[in-house]
Amino acid sequence: MRQKKNIPASAKTDKTVFAVSGGLLLLFVILSLIDLDMVGEWITQSFNVSAKYFGSYWQILLLANLVIGLVLAFSKYGKVRLGKKDKPENSYYRWIAMILCTLLASGGVFWAASEPMYHFITNPPLFDDNSSTMAGVEPALAQSFLHWGFMAWSILGTLATIVLMYAHYHRGYPMKPRAMLYPVFGEKIFHKSIIGSLADIISIVAVAAGTMGPIGFLGMQVGYGVHSLFGIPNTLTTNIIIIGVLVVIAAISVATGVDRGIQFLSRMNVGLTVFLAIAMLIVGPTMFIINKFISSEGFHLQNMLTMSLYQGDQAWLGAWTVFFWGWFLGYGPMMAIFIGRISRGRTIRELIIAVAVVAPLVSNFWFTVVGGSGIFAELNNPGVISNPLNEGGMPAAVMSIMDQMPMGLLLAIGFLIVTVVFVSTTVDSISYTVAVTLTGDDHPQKWIRVFWVLLFGILSVILLAIDPGSVTAIQNSIVVTAVPVSILMLPTLWDAVKVARHLAAEQGITNTVKKPVGKKSNPEKDLVED
Repeated sequence: MRQKKNIPASAKTDKTVFAVSGGLLLLFVILSLIDLDMVGEWITQSFNVSAKYFGSYWQILLLANLVIGLVLAFSKYGKVRLGKKDKPENSYYRWIAMILCTLLASGGVFWAASEPMYHFITNPPLFDDNSSTMAGVEPALAQSFLHWGFMAWSILGTLATIVLMYAHYHRGYPMKPRAMLYPVFGEKIFHKSIIGSLADIISIVAVAAGTMGPIGFLGMQVGYGVHSLFGIPNTLTTNIIIIGVLVVIAAISVATGVDRGIQFLSRMNVGLTVFLAIAMLIVGPTMFIINKFISSEGFHLQNMLTMSLYQGDQAWLGAWTVFFWGWFLGYGPMMAIFIGRISRGRTIRELIIAVAVVAPLVSNFWFTVVGGSGIFAELNNPGVISNPLNEGGMPAAVMSIMDQMPMGLLLAIGFLIVTVVFVSTTVDSISYTVAVTLTGDDHPQKWIRVFWVLLFGILSVILLAIDPGSVTAIQNSIVVTAVPVSILMLPTLWDAVKVARHLAAEQGITNTVKKPVGKKSNPEKDLVED
């Protein structure tokens, strides 16, 4: 029988982290209610400072994370099995489905339609200006692939996940963001540690900002969609009803747990997305989509290093690459926890290939299906997509693309359904990981999981009622919180390698001497026996 050492007291619900993180979120809402302009100005200034002084660091951090992960995956350490299980808990399809509903859920529909079009009508500054021409298609899609591709996915669940799984499943410590610092500080990071508490707090605040923003945008974007399709007034009441539906779906999903509700919702969502992609391939510009996916992926791979380290137009970088890197870094610790929870029994090679290779390729193809269809329509009829995009924003681009296709109404309805489910999968997985962070247990109590779903929904509605600008402000604030989060994640670049080497020796993959990972560790105390 598996004997696990006693979990430290910090594994119980952490009232300090709960109070401070929840208090900061409430403070943001209260300040927005008092003076939204002041909050918006503060966020903008902080955003600019973060992008200016940390943007280059983030670019190197994400690139290094991907490179080190791939080296681990294709080395002998790729055979290391994580989570103290001989076999995976989830089938490959279920596992991939839950992974895909992390990052892709944040931009699965509206960014997929709009970002390629933005880059098509105004080519990124790194490339020759071939805007709105056939020669500009590959650069436009490739730039979108960079932002939603290999590096973006890798920072969410590769090296950090390896360290977290080692600390929790192999050493028996609480599943919290502070566990990423275990190899640096040892066991004391879990015992009334100020640094540990700060790591947990900033991770919760960052991911909350990144979650409340999409919830608010969902209300506005789907509200626009139902108004465009059915003439239903796009009012605050409509937006609140849409958010209410999302919250109910997410609450039911998270209440039934990872192995039931979240897994089912993820599989259903991926199934719906595959159905829509096939439908668009059949009724849309089939060969254009396939050909441009292949050529744009080649262009992306050929120029990925240059694009990822580009330092030219700083204003453009702040609006695009650096913004996205900050956004995804803010999600990093919590997504690493979630992916760690569903990846027990997987090898390092399986984990990294799934998260950093398979998921990005699926994401890139989806962006080509949706965004490529819009570019095809724009090439044949200039302004048909770009004008609505410039006038009505991202939801207008989606509706315009659907208008250009046979069965456009049915496809548009399908997209609205997928959008609601996509964001629901984000909310349920984030609420679950916040509950895990507060308790240190990968099976947190049901009430605390549901509580965070409800809190995210209520705060998003309040922000939307104050002013749509407050939703933008809190989403931009995730880039500010990404500054400390990126420092928290830095040690995983080398600690994941140390963990892989130790586990490889422990599992007989290498003949090196086992040295426990973690400062001042006691091997006999740390080891979890089976």
